[in-house]
Amino acid sequence: MSDTDSFIDEVTEEVRRDRLYALIKRWGWVAVLLVVVLVGGAAWHEYSSAQDRAAAQALGDEILTALEAEEPAARAEALSAIDAPTAGSEAILSMLLAAEAGRAGDEAAATQSLEAVAANDGVPEIYREIASFKALSRPGSGLSADDRRAGLEALAIPGKPLRLLAEEQLALIEIEAGDSDAAISRLRGITEDSEATSGLRQRASQLIVALGGETDAG
Repeated sequence: MSDTDSFIDEVTEEVRRDRLYALIKRWGWVAVLLVVVLVGGAAWHEYSSAQDRAAAQALGDEILTALEAEEPAARAEALSAIDAPTAGSEAILSMLLAAEAGRAGDEAAATQSLEAVAANDGVPEIYREIASFKALSRPGSGLSADDRRAGLEALAIPGKPLRLLAEEQLALIEIEAGDSDAAISRLRGITEDSEATSGLRQRASQLIVALGGETDAG
């Protein structure tokens, strides 16, 4: 390499270095800010997660304390006094409250709590469907057979998570109406469904036999 080439390389390197220093002086604060944001974001995420865990544990402790009461009415009163921090936890509290109200003999309050959850668009759909199913399948709900049928048919749509349980309740409504053939056909469909649990299949089979039907479709 000639002296001229060497001199050109040195000048080029100096220019690059000067540009780098200029960029650092001009934009270095952005890099520093990014580091602060990233580190701070990670710290905030960890702090927020810890806060969420603490809140969940506190809520769980309050629920357990409420459920330690001797009488269902006292448990229901204690549960109703708990302040739920999120819509999801409020839905769970309402369903627990409905269960205790039902045990205390207050079916109207139980159904009202469940229907409130089912109608709340602010909670996850699965909570709404569970609450709706519980309200529709309560013996003392006060709902007519037609209303229960309509609600359960909406839950029995293919793809719904409570489809088969809703089908079972629909079969019971058909039995109430004296339509044993329709009930047997529906129950047989449950026994043949690959998604049915062993317990549900067993209940369906027992009902089929009790109605005088055959468990084997063939």
